[in-house]
Amino acid sequence: MEVVIVRDAEAGGELVAEAVADLLRRKPDALLGVATGSTPLPVYAALAARVRSGSVDVSRLRIAQLDEYVGLPTGHPGSYRSTVLRQVVEPLGLDPEAFMGPDGGAEDVRAACEAYDRALAEAGGVDLQILGIGTDGHIGFNEPCSSLASRTRVKTLTEQTRADNARFFGGDVEQVPHHVVTQGVGTILEARHLVLLATGERKAEAVARAVEGPVAASVPASALQLHPHATVVADEAAASRLELAAYFRRAYAHKPAWQGL
Repeated sequence: MEVVIVRDAEAGGELVAEAVADLLRRKPDALLGVATGSTPLPVYAALAARVRSGSVDVSRLRIAQLDEYVGLPTGHPGSYRSTVLRQVVEPLGLDPEAFMGPDGGAEDVRAACEAYDRALAEAGGVDLQILGIGTDGHIGFNEPCSSLASRTRVKTLTEQTRADNARFFGGDVEQVPHHVVTQGVGTILEARHLVLLATGERKAEAVARAVEGPVAASVPASALQLHPHATVVADEAAASRLELAAYFRRAYAHKPAWQGL
């Protein structure tokens, strides 16, 4: 696992956006896996700026959703489909047909989960998956003690996660659904490149446990240690509890330019 410590969220956004741009130069029809929440917003803003400047062509880019709430009506502004359309698809000028995601409103949610795993495979797999990390170490909505081999499935959210997400529902935790459809840890690990972003001191303990702790289902993000191409991009605050921070800084400073992110 490579750890890159950046000055702040904006610097992290620029770094990851350029990695996506490099991917598109090599593979114009790449499948980009996107996460929601506040952390990846600087990435999407920096990528949109590159599109406006003409430095990157996203005309063939495809977008894959990481997770979705169960039971929200179609078009609900708090749904992750609406969020991805609003924060990624529209700013990049993509056709909504380029976007794929799990159906949290399906009558048979289990079948919808299996269908989404198949759809990802049939699309050729995710080329680069952007991830955030929860304060409890979750990725996607794979809460602590999720199987590290899990596939796309329904999960029950912890009260901490519901409280963390209440800000997207007007601060009312009672409006946050109890269940989600999420790509499983095993599904996530099939992406060719995993990029986990973390900003702020609240994420510092989770980052340290995921990067330097043992691989354990109690910290689902620690599964990234098993991936052949996983990158953690953390700002100074989120990296503040890393015991090997000095080594990570040195390793990145001396990284061959041709390797990219």
